[in-house]
Amino acid sequence: ISIQHHGYYRKWLRFYLDYCHKYGFDQNEADSFPHFEAKLKSKGQSELLRQQAFHAISIYNQMRSVPQNESHNADGNSGRSIAAPVIQQKNNQIESLPAATDTATSSSGRNRSALPVNKRSPQSNPIPLAIGEPPGDYHHAHNQQAANSKSVVSENENNVADKLLQSGASWVDIYKQLATAIAIRHYSPKTLQAYQSWIRKLQTFVKSKDPGLLCKEDVQEFLSFLAVERKVSASSQNQAFNALLFLFSHILEKDFKNIQGVVRAKRKPYIPVVLSRDEVYQVLAALPHPYNLVGKLLYGCGLRLFECLKLRVQDLNFDMALLTVHDGKGKKDRTVPMPRVLIPDLRVQLDEVKKLHREDLKSGYAGTFLPASLGRKYTSAARELSWQWLFPAKTLTFVPDEQVYRRYHLHERHVQKAIKRAVQQSQITKRATAHTMRHSFASHLLQNNYDIRTVQELLGHSDVRTTMIYTHTIQSTTLKQAKSPLDLP
Repeated sequence: ISIQHHGYYRKWLRFYLDYCHKYGFDQNEADSFPHFEAKLKSKGQSELLRQQAFHAISIYNQMRSVPQNESHNADGNSGRSIAAPVIQQKNNQIESLPAATDTATSSSGRNRSALPVNKRSPQSNPIPLAIGEPPGDYHHAHNQQAANSKSVVSENENNVADKLLQSGASWVDIYKQLATAIAIRHYSPKTLQAYQSWIRKLQTFVKSKDPGLLCKEDVQEFLSFLAVERKVSASSQNQAFNALLFLFSHILEKDFKNIQGVVRAKRKPYIPVVLSRDEVYQVLAALPHPYNLVGKLLYGCGLRLFECLKLRVQDLNFDMALLTVHDGKGKKDRTVPMPRVLIPDLRVQLDEVKKLHREDLKSGYAGTFLPASLGRKYTSAARELSWQWLFPAKTLTFVPDEQVYRRYHLHERHVQKAIKRAVQQSQITKRATAHTMRHSFASHLLQNNYDIRTVQELLGHSDVRTTMIYTHTIQSTTLKQAKSPLDLP
């Protein structure tokens, strides 16, 4: 057994001995392991893990039995240890290692006469149920020692070993490489979470198949499974496709092109939910402080929620009445007009931030969270007022790696829940969220005959086709009748 699996084997043996002690089973009796296996199954342990537990206890009993067998044979005594009968059982009684993990009496009437024990001789390598070695290493060791083995390894057992090599592999390194690849490319933490989620689902779908054995067929079957069986939305399926594309291209370094036969969900036209101006004001009036100011900025500037919460003191330009958005979606910066009606409220909010900042400095806190490696380059920037959040969190956050306290901005969930309560309190029948404020911003500007290119720049869209979706949320005022410009009044 490879050294990285020793801990798992000791764990199963410890659990087994504790189980026997707790429930009054004799670990030397034949009917103790079936009860233990039934307990593992009731706890939701997979078949692979139950096989691993069986394998660990098999090795333990074989180690205990071999010295006794040798001493008995030397003395001419025909007595055998409790594990010896299983080693001598015929292949038609125990055809493979997993088959020996059945209950005491299986459906075919097969009886277990003793505790589980590894069928293979002590000189041969046991089947690694916790797969970590390459398939070639296992078969090489197996072929070398098969001739000298005292026990006969059945063909079915070899099939089980080959099958296990296709499942149960560790994907820990894959997730580490994924996090590194995302960090190198400066992608959003949300992108990392989404890709981790889809890769974890792929791992479950292929039953933890060795990542090096993944192929296009696995991708085809997985994406088809999502579309046909799971019936996921088109956007979710596209996100899964992008996650797998990233996995194959940047981590596994395999060709991901020309994948044929994938059933793709058909994307339907999406028309965003838009509130009327009266409905927007009702929701804003129902929001408590400071969430009401957040909602006003979402609607008044067309900001995304995370763009609003990531605003810092230095992003406010009262003289020019401009608000700067840094690191928006796609790592893009832009400026938007600051609603003049909000300038008094923003100044009050700024005064509250200054007061809180002074109190934090007196308490000796380490400062705010800074983007990327800026904190290492400018060690004192985290304590400067200009870098403080416009909407700071109510409590400090402890950073275990640094053993210090820092202050973060308001959490997105808190704002989302506050807006949801405000919508319910206003008894609005539309399915409105925080992002609905941004949709309403764009629709109301178009409704007032603002140029769509202007709206595109204010929203930070890369393509005007993204902005054109809002033309479906307002009534068309375009004249349909063709007329010469000379005839215009």
